[in-house]
Amino acid sequence: MDIGASSWLVDMEDHRILLDAGMHPKLEGRDALPLFGKASDAEVDAIALSHCHHDHVGALPVACARFPKAHVLMTELSYLIIERVLHNSVNVMTRQRDELGIREYPLYTHDELDEIAPQFQGFKYNREVEWGSFKKARAGVPSPTLEFFDAGHTLGSAGILLRGKKETLFFTGDVCFHDQTILRSARFEDVKADVLIMETTRGNREVPKDFTRDDEVNRLVAAIHAAQEKKGCVLLPSFALGRTQEILALLALLMREGKLKKQPIYIGGLGRVFTELYDIEAHRTHRQHTNLNLNEALQLIVLEKGAAENMKLSGGKIFVITAGMMSENTAAHGLAARMIGDERQSIFFVGYADPDSPAGRLKAAKAGETFVFSPSAGRVTKNCDMQEFDLTAHANRGDLLEFVGQVSPRAILLGHGDDDARAWFEEQIRARWPKIKVFQPQPGKKVEA
Repeated sequence: MDIGASSWLVDMEDHRILLDAGMHPKLEGRDALPLFGKASDAEVDAIALSHCHHDHVGALPVACARFPKAHVLMTELSYLIIERVLHNSVNVMTRQRDELGIREYPLYTHDELDEIAPQFQGFKYNREVEWGSFKKARAGVPSPTLEFFDAGHTLGSAGILLRGKKETLFFTGDVCFHDQTILRSARFEDVKADVLIMETTRGNREVPKDFTRDDEVNRLVAAIHAAQEKKGCVLLPSFALGRTQEILALLALLMREGKLKKQPIYIGGLGRVFTELYDIEAHRTHRQHTNLNLNEALQLIVLEKGAAENMKLSGGKIFVITAGMMSENTAAHGLAARMIGDERQSIFFVGYADPDSPAGRLKAAKAGETFVFSPSAGRVTKNCDMQEFDLTAHANRGDLLEFVGQVSPRAILLGHGDDDARAWFEEQIRARWPKIKVFQPQPGKKVEA
């Protein structure tokens, strides 16, 4: 269970629920979907979403078609976002069909999205709701319940607690146990469960003992100053939902404090949409800087289609542009392809990038090395200033390990992490809590936990 196509089918007391329905960012067409066909013909009563990143919700319309009687549950903040995310996915798939010849795309249409939207339901955090089918309830089969807990990862993100008559299960989704620039840390303090499904994204990354987030911010400020002295530009590739708003907030605060000069910030259209939602929903969000309105604090300029390929890369411009992994046919990919070979330019990573993505290949390349950035960009030579800054929205591995001790489950299922990340957690858990059963489920395989 690596990072991508997140989806877990849980069978609890004669009821079935699907937790997430994501797409795999490294794969194309139907190969990117979860293995819905591995589910038996028994009905799925509900689909619950942890948050609205594509690797967790991108396959939702396909899941709804596969399980037509399931209603879809999410937090009320995710409810405001989900349709925008999925309609954008249709646009991206349509463009990939036309430009890359992926004939299967789009896997769903705008009309199909409009048809399933009435199945979506949004709920407040920490409200216990029944998710079983009405048919089973009428037959006298009591429904398990579900409760969303604020995960602190992005707007609307949640851990999901399932309660049955005899047992409980908790799914972390993507979680952050430290405060970010805007969002405060996860509120999982009271969670206990018999079974835990846990993300392991940063299991292969040790945090230095002297690490502080403030030091990382100071490093970023110094790097931006150095880049602007060269009269080049700065690219901060970021996911449209969450990472973009966190970086914009950081830049706004640094400009307010005089640590960076005030200047326009170039962003993508979808990033602008989610930035407005962050502003509008500030009063309903567990966040810092509640009065910080990003659209008012910054001069945001939305890059029009094709602008990234044509604009002059000089004058110290700052781009906070999707996509975080620099996937082909995105503004971040187009800008990076132009900037990589130019020593005046700077590309600064502030979040996760899959090793097999264009961003991952750029990270892995040595200075002066020629490498294949992507099929469309071909071979490029790394001459730009490339640096990484640890401003993650995922929990550090030590914090997740402590969470295991808090939950004290009978069994734990490790997912959403690379092989070495999951292996680290399994080794640590077995050493500290030898009575906990540890599973690393393989896609499509059933686990009796």
